[in-house]
Amino acid sequence: MLQQDGHVRVSEAAERLGVARSTAHRLLAMLVYRGFAIQDTSGVYNQGPMAGMSRRHPDPESAMRETVSSYLQVLVANVEETANLQILIGTHVKFIATVECKRVLRVGDRTGRVLPAHLSSGGKAMLAALEIPTVIDLFQKSDVNMVALQRELIRVRRQGFALNDQLTEPGLSAVGVVILGPTKGPTASLTIAIPSARFHRNRLEDLVLALQSTAAEIQREISQSRH
Repeated sequence: MLQQDGHVRVSEAAERLGVARSTAHRLLAMLVYRGFAIQDTSGVYNQGPMAGMSRRHPDPESAMRETVSSYLQVLVANVEETANLQILIGTHVKFIATVECKRVLRVGDRTGRVLPAHLSSGGKAMLAALEIPTVIDLFQKSDVNMVALQRELIRVRRQGFALNDQLTEPGLSAVGVVILGPTKGPTASLTIAIPSARFHRNRLEDLVLALQSTAAEIQREISQSRH
């Protein structure tokens, strides 16, 4: 239904599936958790970032990991820091792939971890690719300072990358960029995670260029695979 119509309500899903509203609600909640759907403040469930991949693969997260794996490995070899792939699930991000660098002091595997999107570098990069009204809908029921968040997202969109300097974990800094889908919406984000003791602003330009170049290559492959 989400693929065909783009959106669905609990009552409509229950009626078309022939199940109780509580069952339909649980199914839709799981789709939100898995990234297939996003619920807005009016109660409507819309397609999530993973919905477009499900037509050709039974596990879209695995499909995304398979697509991005080699790019992550090359990125890590070039920058000698840990790289991550994240997807947006509501107001949070989920890490779906990590490639660690070989340094003794390094950021470890974050696969499966969930963090607030407005604090993480990858989350801010993806939120900045959404329209502001969509972001407001996502966070309407939260206690996030929307004025500060909108100001931050405007800055991220203008500069083309996002930073997380120990906002989610002491001693960890990260830089992130968005991976856009064919419709220019956020499909995922690519981040480089660095021990804060080794994070110096004079490295930022090189890190951002490496991320943006890799994200562009991934976008091209995703676009070609859907044609």
